[in-house]
This record gives sequence, C-alpha cells and structure tokens, in this order.
Amino acid sequence: MRLLAALLIIFAGVVVLGGWTNHKLEVTTGDLLKTIDSLDRAIEKKDWDRAGEGTARLEKSWEEKAGWWPVLLDHQEMDNIEFSLSRIKEYVSSHDLSLSRGQLAELREMIRHIPEKEAVTLKNIL
Repeated sequence: MRLLAALLIIFAGVVVLGGWTNHKLEVTTGDLLKTIDSLDRAIEKKDWDRAGEGTARLEKSWEEKAGWWPVLLDHQEMDNIEFSLSRIKEYVSSHDLSLSRGQLAELREMIRHIPEKEAVTLKNIL
C-alpha cells in the first residue's frame, strides 16, 4: 500500500511539474512573440532606428526569458532560434526589408511551435 501511495505521489508530482512547465513556456513564448510583433511593425514602416532597438530588445528578452529552455528543449532547436536572431540583426542593420520580415516570420513560427511541441498531450506521447 505504501508503494502505491508513493507511486501516486510521484505521478502527481510529474503531472503538476509538466503543467507548470507548459504554463511557463506559454507565458515566455507569448512575451517573445509580442516583442517580435513590435519589431515587425517597425520593419514594416521602415523605421530602421526603432527596428535596431527592437532587435536589441528581442535579443535581451531571449537571453532573459529563455535561459532555462535548454533543460527542456532540443539544443538544435535552440541553436536554430539563435541563428535566426543573428540573421535578423544583420538584415535589419543592412536595412533589407524583405529578408528581415521573412526571417522574422520564420523566427515567429519557431517560437510559436515550442509550447505545442513540448505540451504533455496524448498526441505527443504516442
């Protein structure tokens, strides 16, 4: 009976930890997506000074908010996001509208995909 109780407590702990992690990923990606949308608006208006500030803000936000993600995520996925951030920074500094917006759209999808991919769902388990 003690073994069953211990197993139930461990199982409940794993479920609660999974739910909390999911929630934190949702909040973090939501904040990053807001920053990306703000940067996209600046690029769309060709306000390159504000876009340059936006890229710096996005990089800072990425470092602050996603510092714990490597514990959960595939490192290749993290590297791809960081490479994308570097490309966006260079495209904005060279005032290239189409490449900046295209790379930003790719980054948006990579970040939006993370909570869905990491969610504890039957689809992801099977």
